[in-house]
Amino acid sequence: MKVSVDQSVCREYANCIVEAPDVFDLEEDSGKVVALVVEPDPAQFDEVHAAAAACPVRAITLHE
Repeated sequence: MKVSVDQSVCREYANCIVEAPDVFDLEEDSGKVVALVVEPDPAQFDEVHAAAAACPVRAITLHE
């Protein structure tokens, strides 16, 4: 699985950070979410799926 975040869509809700704090964080300069881990470990797949589902503007794309 690969993770990408469309920063032009992100509205800084940060729900993804609550769901997967080891995978997502806020970029200091823009305040937008960034993926800290582009290819998460299979043990993180459930939380990454939860993070993508929690994004109200669907800024997170999972490439499986």
